[in-house]
Amino acid sequence: QVQLVESGGGLVQPGGSLRLSCAASGSIFRIYVMAWYRQAPGKQRELVANVRSGDSTSYADSVKGRFTISRDNAKNTVALQMNSLKPEDTAVYYCYGVIGSSSDTRSSRNYWGQGTQVTVSS
Repeated sequence: QVQLVESGGGLVQPGGSLRLSCAASGSIFRIYVMAWYRQAPGKQRELVANVRSGDSTSYADSVKGRFTISRDNAKNTVALQMNSLKPEDTAVYYCYGVIGSSSDTRSSRNYWGQGTQVTVSS
């Protein structure tokens, strides 16, 4: 079993910055993908950014140039640096991982963190 625990959410003024962190623990052999999703009230959960095992990254158009995702393979962590925050970035942010517990790729499973609230408001 694998657990994902997020930290770093909070209240910030427009134009400000926040850094989210997510730590994976448990039975981890390999992390294939780690990502951040977000869900605003009344909206569907959407992908914000992801980073794959080769360290390739991708971003939602709405956050390109403002957010940066990074991972530390040694520590099994992923971070999301959010700059120039806007009120429309307000949402619960979820950490997501595709993680295998053995060398068999069929052992990979999808995991979610519990979510952390980010509120951008003056």
